[in-house]
Amino acid sequence: MKAYEDLVKHQQLIVPLDLAVKYTCEVVKANGRSCGELRSNATITAEYVFLRQALELDLKVDSDALCHWFFSEQKPDGSWSIAPSDYPGDVSTTTEAYLALKILGISSDAPPMQRARNFVITQGGVEKVRIFTRIYLATFGLFPWNSVPALPAELIFMPAWAPINIYKLSSWARNTIVPLLMVCHHRPIFPLPNGQSAHNDYLDELWSSPTQKAVPYRKALRELLWIDLVAFAFAFMDMVLSYLDGLRGFFLREHALRQCSTWILEHQEASGDWAGIFPPMHVGLLALILEGRSLSDSCVVRGLEAVERFVWQDKRGKRVQFCVSPVWDTILMTIGLQDAGIDGSDEHLLKWVRKRQLLGPEGDWRIYNSQLRPGGFSFEYFNTRYPDVDDTAVAILAFVKQDPSSIGLPVLISAIEWILGMQNSDGGWAAFDLNNNSFFLNKIPFSDMDSLCDPSTADVTGRILEAFGLVFKHTKHGYINEALLNRMDTASRHGIEYLQSVQEPTGAWYGRWGSNYIYGTSNVLCGLEYYKHDRQVQTLIQPALRWLKDIQNADGGWGESLDTYKHPELAGCGSSTASQTGWGAMGLLAHLPPTDEVVCRSIAFLTGFQPDRKGEGASWPETEYTGTGFPRCFYLGYALYPHYFPMMAVGRFLRRYSSM
Repeated sequence: MKAYEDLVKHQQLIVPLDLAVKYTCEVVKANGRSCGELRSNATITAEYVFLRQALELDLKVDSDALCHWFFSEQKPDGSWSIAPSDYPGDVSTTTEAYLALKILGISSDAPPMQRARNFVITQGGVEKVRIFTRIYLATFGLFPWNSVPALPAELIFMPAWAPINIYKLSSWARNTIVPLLMVCHHRPIFPLPNGQSAHNDYLDELWSSPTQKAVPYRKALRELLWIDLVAFAFAFMDMVLSYLDGLRGFFLREHALRQCSTWILEHQEASGDWAGIFPPMHVGLLALILEGRSLSDSCVVRGLEAVERFVWQDKRGKRVQFCVSPVWDTILMTIGLQDAGIDGSDEHLLKWVRKRQLLGPEGDWRIYNSQLRPGGFSFEYFNTRYPDVDDTAVAILAFVKQDPSSIGLPVLISAIEWILGMQNSDGGWAAFDLNNNSFFLNKIPFSDMDSLCDPSTADVTGRILEAFGLVFKHTKHGYINEALLNRMDTASRHGIEYLQSVQEPTGAWYGRWGSNYIYGTSNVLCGLEYYKHDRQVQTLIQPALRWLKDIQNADGGWGESLDTYKHPELAGCGSSTASQTGWGAMGLLAHLPPTDEVVCRSIAFLTGFQPDRKGEGASWPETEYTGTGFPRCFYLGYALYPHYFPMMAVGRFLRRYSSM
């Protein structure tokens, strides 16, 4: 109790919250939206350089800014990593950064390049890079095309009912693989700055054995036969396709390429984007050029303009984002203001969000859900085909928090109905697709990131329960009809059953889209707040609360390293961060009073961790990545996570304190 009394006196909480609100006003754009930088790793910017080099576009103007950023990201051992801080270097990321710098004119004799080269060699050389890096190197003749898995373009013909077809792939994989079918057919070799292409020695210094570049990537079939029959079947199929030259001379190949090209053009936004992420935009442009499109064609012009909108440039230099997050950031910033008790200030933000609802005829989610009416929200500015369930759930939360009577408005009803229609058969919810859980596809040789599926996740399911729970809280006002409420109740019960089936023995839940068990557990606890009167739900809540309390750091915060995706036994271990402390505090506050000792210590950490900006608005510092793109392979650093999540936590603490 003393910790609680010390915390709430002398306005120790009000001042940091006021500073956070002031900072929000500073970063929110005049047109009523918020969008922070979405940081990833050097591969995205390197691939931007590869794209411009392949299309023979100018790189001289921005060369210094690009090089400056690359060098600022290099680790002392010469490597580039997939995440900052102490995360180890990565051979694929380092190889791509090294090649990009050579294309930009940096000599291989420069000390940073020598350090990078030494790192790659110590990791086994270029031979050890991932499949995507092999493909990008092969497009410049720096890697043998026969060391890339065969991707027959005829995959585009497979019907949606077939066990293997493009719609069984996750949305992000689908949009990347279709253009790759075309690229891997053409096997282009674009010129490098030295004018050379095939069989040149541009990267010889990175090979462990430069004289022998035939690199086997297939595991021995005999070995796979005893380990994994599915992987054996795919590997055998790939071997046969490779022997047949990838069916490049097959009589249906030209028709398949035309079909792929049509699919790509149909899936391009009017703005030029593809799926709102960089990889499909990169390979999509290459595919169109290889099929005879010119740089002056509208689809290519718009595609290049879309790529440039992903650029972020400041004093650290120029880099390219994997994606942009205006809808996500704006909604969560709105919830942060609402939790901080700033009445009315969120109205202009939600006015912009309301216009982002996707009500058109587009959407790959319709392939297996043709009768479902639209109503979702997407993550980005331009992504009409891929609304996601998580964004739609947080939109519901923001609208209801602003005005409970909005529950009855068409914007909310259509969003709720769309989410209901996206519930998977296991009771959970995924991000973009329905029942996208053909995990055997991750066994194909092409999949070295294990991310070809979009299954149910605890973190998204927890968010849905939170959104539905908030709607239930206000049903006594008659804002929503009984039939829809019954459907929501049934869906929620199935969601809780799913969460029960995936809860860890420790009491935690895995976090697919945020790092990691702290994120998953917080989302689920915030969702279960509205169902805690149920005895079954209490059996889920109590172990989770104990786990969060047990892993709190001595400084009062929470932190969890990205290593937990590889080593689950490290769950909850890591230096305290602002965003993860915000998650931990909100998870506990959903079920515990503000007088709880652990809760008080977490809020004290946040208020003490905020730097003093001498009267200006203030946020919280954070260099670690706490967002997840593809576990173990690709991580994200949301610039605004360490702002709106702590603001939510402190605001909720004060609200509960004032209601005591």
